[in-house]
Amino acid sequence: MPEGKNSAPGLAKHPHYELVSAAVSKRVSATMGGAVIADSDRVLVLHETGHGPVYYFPREDVAMDRLTRTDHASHCGFKGDASYWSITGGGDAGENAVWSYETPFDEFVEFKGYLSFYWDKLDEWRENDAVVTAPS
Repeated sequence: MPEGKNSAPGLAKHPHYELVSAAVSKRVSATMGGAVIADSDRVLVLHETGHGPVYYFPREDVAMDRLTRTDHASHCGFKGDASYWSITGGGDAGENAVWSYETPFDEFVEFKGYLSFYWDKLDEWRENDAVVTAPS
């Protein structure tokens, strides 16, 4: 991708670093405390150098009324600045369990409007109604 107004500085320093995304061809859901927090057939999966696969859900398919925005933030030189939410009623496990790159770098722009979850902070994950222990 040509350099744009908001290019990822990490990619300039590490040109072999990969961010590979794909649409997931399954319905994916995640629950906490018996409540569905996310459920979508429009999930994107990100495969990133040095990390396992991560699911990202469109905001419209996340129970935003169960999330509370926090002051926590992080920065990734490849994706941008992340904002965080806690899952209401999730106790310590739900704290800062959700993140989103609201103004991602150009190379990650397809994830704008998507949220992700720390896998181990949710109680159960399903793909096409089958319980799974890791993203595929």
